[in-house]
Amino acid sequence: MRGLWLAAGWLFLGLGLLGVVLPVLPTTPFLLLAAACFARSSPRLHGWLVTHPVFGPPIRNWEENGAISRKAKRLAVGSMAAVLVGSVAAGAPWKLLLAQVALMAIGAGFVLTRPDGPSGK
Repeated sequence: MRGLWLAAGWLFLGLGLLGVVLPVLPTTPFLLLAAACFARSSPRLHGWLVTHPVFGPPIRNWEENGAISRKAKRLAVGSMAAVLVGSVAAGAPWKLLLAQVALMAIGAGFVLTRPDGPSGK
């Protein structure tokens, strides 16, 4: 079972790193999944990920507080809005737009109802 958790951790880490350069792929959710998988399979990799200077702070904020920073919330909701505007501008069918609005509303609702964390930034 440890091998499956480790493989899943690497898969999610790879997807998270792709999300750094691909605007439609989210980074943080995949890194959170990678951290959870590494926590079950490799304490060394989990430790590396949560202490990483760039990726570590949001992961620690989630693991310790179940929180998403205000900055990350603004970025997430802003990205959703930009994708929706892009879909409208591209002339996406109304059924697709409706599905996007519904899924984005669920995602935004989840993100916005999480605490900000200890610093509240």
